[in-house]
Amino acid sequence: MQPLTQAGRRLVPVFLFISTWFIARGVLELEGISPALRIVAALLPVPPFSFMLWKIIKGVRLMDELEQRIHLEALAVAFPLALILLMTLGLLELATKLPPEDLSYRHVWAFLPVFYFGGLALARRRYQ
Repeated sequence: MQPLTQAGRRLVPVFLFISTWFIARGVLELEGISPALRIVAALLPVPPFSFMLWKIIKGVRLMDELEQRIHLEALAVAFPLALILLMTLGLLELATKLPPEDLSYRHVWAFLPVFYFGGLALARRRYQ
């Protein structure tokens, strides 16, 4: 078996997070599971996700100043968009009954990476 390439090693934390997230979702969909096991399943993806974030932060610290600035600008776009999304959903929840099967935390968090990668695309275009 060949050792992982550097790109492969960078994907290990992502794979760990995604796989534990799917495992947790699968366990949480099962009926008749004890509350303690449900809590363990819900917390299962947290350590791999934290590890993935730590590796990302470490990687950003190794980048040159331009790349760091691009990622900072991506976050400067993503954070306000996330605030707008959460504020809007919070106010709409007060105004009307939002369907939890469509707009719960399980679904809304997925917008945050989309906002970041959108901001990253805008920042990269700016510096081309």
